[in-house]
Amino acid sequence: MVVLNRAAAVRSLHLNGGLRRFWDFPPEGAAQDAPAIFMVHGFRGDHHGLLRIIEALPAHRVLVPDLPGFGQSEPLDGTHDVAAYAAFVRSSMDRLALGPQTVLVGHSFGSIIAARAAADAPGAFNALVLINPISAPALEGPSRIATRLAELYYRLGAALPERAGQAVLRNRMIVRATSELMAKTRDRPLRRWIHAQHRAYFSAFASREVVLQAFTASISATVRDSAALLHLPVLLIAAEKDDLGSVQTQQELAALMPDSTLVVLPEVGHLVHYEAPDAAAGHISDFVESRTR
Repeated sequence: MVVLNRAAAVRSLHLNGGLRRFWDFPPEGAAQDAPAIFMVHGFRGDHHGLLRIIEALPAHRVLVPDLPGFGQSEPLDGTHDVAAYAAFVRSSMDRLALGPQTVLVGHSFGSIIAARAAADAPGAFNALVLINPISAPALEGPSRIATRLAELYYRLGAALPERAGQAVLRNRMIVRATSELMAKTRDRPLRRWIHAQHRAYFSAFASREVVLQAFTASISATVRDSAALLHLPVLLIAAEKDDLGSVQTQQELAALMPDSTLVVLPEVGHLVHYEAPDAAAGHISDFVESRTR
């Protein structure tokens, strides 16, 4: 059983054409000087997916939104692509009055968004952390067949009549199968908790069109697209068993960045935020501390 205790203020803002929800976790205890952290979750997730890492960063104020079209945030007026989501991150920074000492963190699809946001706004962030970064094109390499099947799945869900399409996209058996494939831990209680998280939050999308657009964006871009433009310190937290990015492609990605540090967590896959949150948070803390000495 995983217990999450850290409390947040829920902030609702009209931004980029709709209502957006942010969870604002104040620093705990006497710690007030550590830089704020802004986090971006991955595809089909919402803020819940990052809560275990947030729990392990008590010294920091942490802000995490539900991306537009997911969780409790309304969809964008236009297309849900990387550029639009990166613009949302930058607009959020302005409205939340977060200064250039802020550390930007992105997980999975959120790593693509965060990298683009940092590349598009030099000087807006103190540092960048990418967890399970998308280091290679999804339509290349060993996962290309699975990616094509997933693409057909999302296109079918969008093309069917509304009720049938919703049933396909929210099918619990498919969600469970996806969860089983991604989870690498052998800890049975943890696996049950991961599956429960996916069952509870993996289908919290606003519409079939939103989820198709976001999926298309997730397989059409990588962090490599922004890598050479990231003129700030970058920490990449990769995973040894990540099916969406091998250690080799993570090393190649790190080499494209002017100032990068790569750590690889052993025996973990694409769910670092669930399977190794304490390790990820420890690396984030050390990295941020090294930036503020």
